[in-house]
Amino acid sequence: MSEEIKDRKEDDIQEKDKKEEVKETEVVSASDAEQKESAETVRDAEKKESAEEVSDAEQKESAEEVSDAEQDKAAEESGEGEEKASSGEDFEQKIEKAMEQILADTQESVQEASNGQEASTSQNSQQKETASQAKPVQTQKPTPARAVPPVQKQPIPDVQPPEKTHKAVKIAATLIGAIILCGIGGYAGMSYYYSNKFFPGTTINSFDCSDLTVSQAEELIRNKVEDYSITVASRGYEAETITAESIGYKYKSDGSVKAAFEKQKPYEWIKGYFVKTDFSAGENITYDKEKVKAELEKLECMQPENQVQPKDAYITFEDTLFTIVPGEEGSAINEDKALELLCTAIDQTEEEVDLDKGGAYLEPNIREDDESIQERLKIVNTYAKASITHTYGDTTETLDSKTFKDWYSKDQNGDLYLDGEVLKTKLKEYVTNMAYAHNTLGATRTFHTTSGRTVEVSGGNYGWQIDQYSEVEKMYNEILTGQQVTREPVYASTANEWVNGSDIGNTYIEVDLSEQHMYFYRDGKNIFESDFVSGNMSYDDRKTPTGVCHIAYKTKDFTLRGEKKEDGTYEYEEPVKYWMPFNGGVGFHDAPWRSEFGGDIYLTSGSHGCINMPASSAAQLYDLIDESIPIVVFY
Repeated sequence: MSEEIKDRKEDDIQEKDKKEEVKETEVVSASDAEQKESAETVRDAEKKESAEEVSDAEQKESAEEVSDAEQDKAAEESGEGEEKASSGEDFEQKIEKAMEQILADTQESVQEASNGQEASTSQNSQQKETASQAKPVQTQKPTPARAVPPVQKQPIPDVQPPEKTHKAVKIAATLIGAIILCGIGGYAGMSYYYSNKFFPGTTINSFDCSDLTVSQAEELIRNKVEDYSITVASRGYEAETITAESIGYKYKSDGSVKAAFEKQKPYEWIKGYFVKTDFSAGENITYDKEKVKAELEKLECMQPENQVQPKDAYITFEDTLFTIVPGEEGSAINEDKALELLCTAIDQTEEEVDLDKGGAYLEPNIREDDESIQERLKIVNTYAKASITHTYGDTTETLDSKTFKDWYSKDQNGDLYLDGEVLKTKLKEYVTNMAYAHNTLGATRTFHTTSGRTVEVSGGNYGWQIDQYSEVEKMYNEILTGQQVTREPVYASTANEWVNGSDIGNTYIEVDLSEQHMYFYRDGKNIFESDFVSGNMSYDDRKTPTGVCHIAYKTKDFTLRGEKKEDGTYEYEEPVKYWMPFNGGVGFHDAPWRSEFGGDIYLTSGSHGCINMPASSAAQLYDLIDESIPIVVFY
């Protein structure tokens, strides 16, 4: 009985142990599921915490890097360019390390997730295998079951197996986050990189300054600028070159490059790959002007023997008209102007200067196309067209530009012009010579008498006499207006004709004082003659004057009077019927107080100088004579 009870108790104990073992196995299984889910939750939390830590670390590191960038910029401005460059390189290394670390962390997270799943599967397998191998007769609890820490019993929720897509989404999100973080870090890194460098596509004064610091850009500009030379072109000579070194040409920064850089915003660096930017910076060139002058004076075109002075255009006479002789440019250079041009070109960093185009050469004061000389040419050619032909019977004399071209004056430039006073002076000289050659009034003439004698007759008031004043004025006006005329001179006294150099012609009165006889010839025919009594030869003041004359007028019933005496009476008073004066107070008239004429009466009982005629002869002569008839009086 006791044995049966004992055996039954042992069976109950074993049965109880089996049930507990089953329960423990279920608990372990539930625990394993909870541990697996807990592990996954822990891993997700750790990943999220790790990502947050990485983000915080990167933000902190980015903040430190921005701070470092500002410190580096300050160091750059104070001259610590080399340290800043070194810091930039350290930062690039940090960026690369951070990116490598993010990728490594991402790969590790994915690997842990995979390993965790495999470990959970393995653990469940081992527990099942242990449970199946447990001996039912054992009275002791299996060692594995006792190793499991006590778990508070609670309702076990239905656990759905996670979907594979859920894990893929997590992995993709992790990778995208990592990429975004890398992008942000990379952009920040490039912003830092361009915090002390010019953006890509940046030019300064046409020099490419991409990825250069201010000091590097300054050095580039300096090297480019100081590698300068200027070519000087001149008239008639090969172009010559002046180098920067020879004139002390140096670049000096004026802060324009730094000012251009400060217009950049580092975070806008990406624009440099799409938008080209050109800055114009002052190059603040310095050079020695004295050296420039010295180099200028060395040029071939500046040598004294090559300085040919320019010549002005001028007017000259050719053939029958005036023409303009063009000016000559020459090769003389205004050194001050040349130096000014050269310095201006250097100031503007020009590579060539042309002294000719720049107006450095001395220019003619008067060119052939100048309005002033063209106007003078027009005037003098108007004068040159003038032609005055004087007629003297069958002969002519012409005054034209061939003569009066020499009457022009020259100004200080050698230009011809017609001075009015000079022209009149020249014309007076010309007309005086005309009068001397052609005036016959009072001239000595050779005369053939009716009696067959040849006598020389001078004096009298008949003949050609040019009115010189009037002729000068007339010719002056004709020249100024360019007239072409043929005419007689302006005469103060005229004669009948110009025949074979004689002005008496074939119509005249011949008074032969020696013969005391007179003749009147018209067209060579004797149409009248008469005896007369001339001036008393016993008195010099009563002798009849000789010469070739003409009557001033004729009148009838005239009283002849002698000189007026103190008492108001005249020496004589004789009324006559016909009065024809021809030489002052000497004239033809009738003489009723005489009964005889001719012979030798004039020698001792002649007149006071007049020609006394019989009344009939005087009347006849009065009808024949006029002011144009020449009267030849001779002994």
